[in-house]
Amino acid sequence: MSNRFYAVCGILDIDGKILFVRHTYGPAKERILIPGGYVKEGELPTSAVKREFFEETGVNAEAESVFAVQFRTEQWIIVFKLKYISGEPHSDGYENSEVLLLTPQEAVERPDITNMSRAILKAYIDNVDNTLEKGDYRSITLKAGEYEIFGV
Repeated sequence: MSNRFYAVCGILDIDGKILFVRHTYGPAKERILIPGGYVKEGELPTSAVKREFFEETGVNAEAESVFAVQFRTEQWIIVFKLKYISGEPHSDGYENSEVLLLTPQEAVERPDITNMSRAILKAYIDNVDNTLEKGDYRSITLKAGEYEIFGV
């Protein structure tokens, strides 16, 4: 079951260009943004961003680090920096009508990018390495796959 309280999105660099989708519904309709979506019940955010990228673009990617977190009273969104694994980017033809690969500078200059994606990309241009890396902490009470920690 999906929820509307916890969401993820990601910055995926493929040969110096960032992957974007053109959204087909809601407030972002016909605008470009970095791909993402909601975290399902019982799903870790890193699994959710991997799933969302594959569903929306056909690309296999994995979360390397946390780049930013947006908090609102009704929702939080984790912005991951992703590692490209495989797959040829293409539109899912449902949630998005187009997949684009743009340099960060090209993206922030476009009038059709969402405000949040623009802000994220401006921060990315200013400091691409400003991230919390995935830590290797091992819980003594939780099993692998039940938790993740970044920055420790």
